Amino acid sequence: MESLTWVAVSSILSAGICIGIGAIGPALGEGRALAQALAALAQQPDEANTITRTLFVGLAMVESTAIYCFVVSMILIFANPFWRFFLARVGEGG
Repeated sequence: MESLTWVAVSSILSAGICIGIGAIGPALGEGRALAQALAALAQQPDEANTITRTLFVGLAMVESTAIYCFVVSMILIFANPFWRFFLARVGEGG
């Protein structure tokens, strides 16, 4: 295979692994946070506003990890910095 093909294959595989693993962790974290928040609400219903507000801030922080993984995978697929280098090398003839 040519080097440009290897760059394409490795970029696509890296993007898939990045979004695959990057979505599992936040999903598990959000599920656990929600379960703990519901347990806290069942024990102390008077503190619903505080628990809910803290839960949403925490979920936003956990979700940002998945969003970063999504951004990295989109960069690897559509704006790969290695493409220009290898396309310039192919254009030079070698």
